[in-house]
Amino acid sequence: MTTVPRALDPFLRFAQVLRRAGFAVSPDQTLDFIEGIGTLGPRDIWDVYRAGRALFAIPVERKTEYDALFRAVFLGQTIKSPSGVDDDDAVEAYEPTQTSVEIDAPDDQSEVGGEAVTAERLARRNLSRSAENAVFDRLAREAPSALPRRLSYRRAAAKHGNRLDLRRSLRDAAQRDGDGAHLFRTRRKTRQRRLLLLLDVSGSMKNRTEEMMRLAHAVVQAADRAEVFAIGTRLTRVTTALRPAAVGLALARAAETIADFDGGTRIGEALQTYLAVPRYAIFTRGAAVIFVSDGLERGSPAAMIEAVRKLARSAWRIEWLSPLAADPHYQPETAGLKALAPFIDRLGDGATSSAVVDHILSMARRA
Repeated sequence: MTTVPRALDPFLRFAQVLRRAGFAVSPDQTLDFIEGIGTLGPRDIWDVYRAGRALFAIPVERKTEYDALFRAVFLGQTIKSPSGVDDDDAVEAYEPTQTSVEIDAPDDQSEVGGEAVTAERLARRNLSRSAENAVFDRLAREAPSALPRRLSYRRAAAKHGNRLDLRRSLRDAAQRDGDGAHLFRTRRKTRQRRLLLLLDVSGSMKNRTEEMMRLAHAVVQAADRAEVFAIGTRLTRVTTALRPAAVGLALARAAETIADFDGGTRIGEALQTYLAVPRYAIFTRGAAVIFVSDGLERGSPAAMIEAVRKLARSAWRIEWLSPLAADPHYQPETAGLKALAPFIDRLGDGATSSAVVDHILSMARRA
């Protein structure tokens, strides 16, 4: 983690306390709060109080609660924590810049996924270039024409368009003095849908983690718009780390960014964290969402099921690729994957990079 100036501690801690109390405070709002305080140059502590109310959009009905939390953090008045949740049980969302936000999630100690790892293990991994170069070259070559597309609001000239281009038609008529004017037409352009790739990096997927990260780099390079998140005991956005075209540099940055390789499995809590951050949740709108996970969840699958249900409301399509589905006769055995059936469009093979690439390139045809 990068060192944060001591003067910023109370402001960062205040945002964390608000989140634990159930206020919808995003990392962007926290940064705006800190920048706003610096710009205003507050004359007293109550200028900070008013800036927080405005920037965090505190509802009127929760003003009393906000007052108490503000006094506890900035004035040292002790109050009982409203969350009642131990910090050790929080799932964290990480950016490549190492800024983080903790979002509390319920913890169920029952074991549903038989092979799921229960302990949080913070570990780094050396990611190297794999032997699947031909597969990734094929992805780069076919992606522009094969990836799913959607209609854009922008329009382009078309010989057989569905709307008259009145401006161009009148301009042509004026140039011809109304003689032999041509009626021009337009149609809506198309653009690639965003690909949202969610990769399980827990201990039960450790044999495939390096290959999947290499695949994620290929997807970021090939797609017009792609987002990649690693899911384990934490939620980590690795899109920025994977943007360099040089494979070695991108994988090295990804290895530095992800701190929970081969650790526990908390898919549900990680997805709830994803949905709680507004600038993450918007990535799902109209996107092709691809999970690469065995679905062996720690504890109750209720959080995972609820999160996927919410994702399905805004996503164009959700597909779950499991390495266990390499067998053509595979049927999900865990309670979580069985319950997800109504919310996912397909459960497919995620055992190899080749299988995942075939799946990605054929999504548009299947849909």
